[in-house]
Amino acid sequence: MAGSIEKRGKDTYRLVVSLGFDAQGKRIKRTKTIKATGKREAEKLLAQFITEVEAGEYIGLEKMLFSAFIEEWKSKYAEAHLSPNTLETYSLHIKNRIIPYFGKMKLDQIKALHILDFLKSLEAAGLRKDGKEGCLSTSTIEYNHRILKNIFNRAVEWQLIKNNPMENIKKPKRIQKETSVYDGAEAELLMSCLQKEDIMWNILIKLAITTGLRRGELLGTEWKHVNLEKGTLQVKQAITYVNQKHIIREPKTKNSIRTVSLPEALISELKKYKFIWNKNRLKTSELWEGGEYQFLFTSWNGKPLHPSSVTTWWRRFVNRHQLRYIRFHDLRHTSATLLINSGVHAKIISSRLGHADIRTTMNIYGHALQEADREATKHFDKLFTNNKKRDLEA
Repeated sequence: MAGSIEKRGKDTYRLVVSLGFDAQGKRIKRTKTIKATGKREAEKLLAQFITEVEAGEYIGLEKMLFSAFIEEWKSKYAEAHLSPNTLETYSLHIKNRIIPYFGKMKLDQIKALHILDFLKSLEAAGLRKDGKEGCLSTSTIEYNHRILKNIFNRAVEWQLIKNNPMENIKKPKRIQKETSVYDGAEAELLMSCLQKEDIMWNILIKLAITTGLRRGELLGTEWKHVNLEKGTLQVKQAITYVNQKHIIREPKTKNSIRTVSLPEALISELKKYKFIWNKNRLKTSELWEGGEYQFLFTSWNGKPLHPSSVTTWWRRFVNRHQLRYIRFHDLRHTSATLLINSGVHAKIISSRLGHADIRTTMNIYGHALQEADREATKHFDKLFTNNKKRDLEA
């Protein structure tokens, strides 16, 4: 494979690699413009360039359409560095929104103004893919900004573009919606209704509301993670469902790996559930398909529950008992809010939830914290009341 160097300007060279001729007799070549301090360095870079072309690793000019670069980004970066769940979510947004807008544009022709126009277009009505009315949430728009930033960062790193069109574009403001949660009375009613349900679902919901674990973390919990003597539960893994397969992975951040204390009343129920779980495991015998894993919550043959089955059961349960509907994930928010209303410090709550930063907790539960703060000021009323009594007595 032949290569040559062409001087283009001060410290600038054009590398050319010849791949022969096509059927029409036209020369096939790959080119790349580089910066080098001299011809010797340029020759070294030419040798590297030839190796890249031979190995099929060089992204040629004919692949510079944004849609073509996305395929390179997936194979050379996303599949290796993003979690399967994140990659699936990224791919969904890329397919539904980003490719339709940028797909036919040349990668180096996409400017900051194009990005701004795209983000602005996401604010229009009728773009939701879930069938619901209204506009996309601010979190969805912010997520598309995050994806584009990742993609163009790679394009700069791989020297396909000189300037990053995302560089000076501010992240869209994310409006934190007020979460829908159960108050104390509703939580007590929920606990009462659970007594009429199968013990597995009974325990699952009670753990959700008392520990604040995410759905995937609950489904990834094994008996070895539960210490019934110390009354603790270790969060060490989570289950996601991608491409019709269960994937067991570490929680989303280092802070998500944590140990959570359990209520004493729940420990006795967990002991009873473990006894029943072991009994069912023995009864299943050779039909057991859980392998080495001993998840707390499984189908009859030991396979982990599908995340959607939890959501489906929860919706039916709420309707069956005529409870006010909140999402299953809102049990996590309910857990935090109940602790806030009981006067527990935000740092403790942040640790139980596995937040990497206490500011995340403050942002999500700011309204509940303000309400608790207002209640706290009532304690100071006693100072004024007692002082007025002394004045009257005097």
